[in-house]
Parts: sequence; C-alpha cells; structure tokens
Amino acid sequence: MSRYSFLDLATSASVKAAQAEMGVDHLWTPGQVDRQMEAFTENEEAFIAARDSFYMASVSETGWPYVQYRGGPPGFLKVLDDTTLAFADFRGNRQYISVGNLDANDRAALILVDYPRRARLKILAHVERLAIDAEPGLLELVSDPGYRARPERIFKLRLAAFDWNCPQHIVQRFTEAEISRAVQPLHQKIEALEAENRALRERLTAQG
Repeated sequence: MSRYSFLDLATSASVKAAQAEMGVDHLWTPGQVDRQMEAFTENEEAFIAARDSFYMASVSETGWPYVQYRGGPPGFLKVLDDTTLAFADFRGNRQYISVGNLDANDRAALILVDYPRRARLKILAHVERLAIDAEPGLLELVSDPGYRARPERIFKLRLAAFDWNCPQHIVQRFTEAEISRAVQPLHQKIEALEAENRALRERLTAQG
C-alpha cells in the first residue's frame, strides 16, 4: 500500500484530533491515500527551475518558527537529482537566524508559488550547511554570474517529502517581465498601425 509521506511527517496527534473535530479524518486514513511523493519528477523539477523565489521555514531552539523569503534569478534553487536541492546563501541583513536554526535542527519547510498559474509546491527537507568550497563545482552550479550578490555558504537540501497545494485563494500576480511579455503583441500591433498611418499620411501628402 502506498503512503502519503508528506502527511506522515506533518500529521501529529493534535493534527489528527483537529481532523477528527472537523469530520475529515476519514479522508486521510492510509486506505484513502494513494500518493507517494518522496522523489521529484520532471514536473516538479521544471516547476522549481522556473521559480525566482520561495519561502523557507525553520524552527529555533526556543520553539518559535521563523519564515524567510528567498529570492534570486529564476532557477537559483537547483535540482541536483530527484531527492536533492541546493542554493547559494547570499549575504543579507546578517542576522543569520535561519543559519543558526538549521544548525540546531536541520528540518525545513519550503513553499514555492507560481502566482500567474496559481500553483503551489510544499517541500519538507533536511538542510545541510556547506562552505562555498566544500564540494568541487557546486558553487559554480548554484551561482549566476549575472546576479550581483555575494554567496556566503551553500545550503544543500535532502528531500523528505513534497506535496502540491490546492490553488484556492492564491491571488494571481505578475512580474514586470511577465507583463512585458504579455503585452508585447499589443506593442507590435500598435507599431504596425502607426506605420500604416504614417504611410497613409505620406500618400495623402504626395497626392495633395
């Protein structure tokens, strides 16, 4: 029998109690669940490669969660294989909360969102902090020469489980580049019409 590994990890006694209270516990029994999501497929790899940001949650030794926004050029979160991710950790505000949290507890949760298509991928992973020269060729793989930022370390993530979230309540948002691509045909049409108008005025002037 297949198992839903994401819920295996995310479901605790209190979560089961909440599910029972809301009358949905029968939906998440082993017999009702037939998805196994412990290795990325081409679908997840393509989705990850297109993202320019994600949110990463870690937990401190005090028990408080910390969520950090991570951004970079599209594809800065690299898929090394079907169970391994990596990204360069660039210098930021130098609080190092995620760094410290992950040193104490290597578990992290990531959410990646495609806002235009209203798709959301959740990932649970174990995170290893590496020096930038720890593995030959890894820094070059996770770096983008055109992105002006200083990497201080590399985070390597070992997949524990992933799941696709319901698109409900995801509000569509578009980047400047996405909008520019969408309106490009309109600009081309306007340019063509303006060229036709100029040509028409020139003919009328010549005839007058």
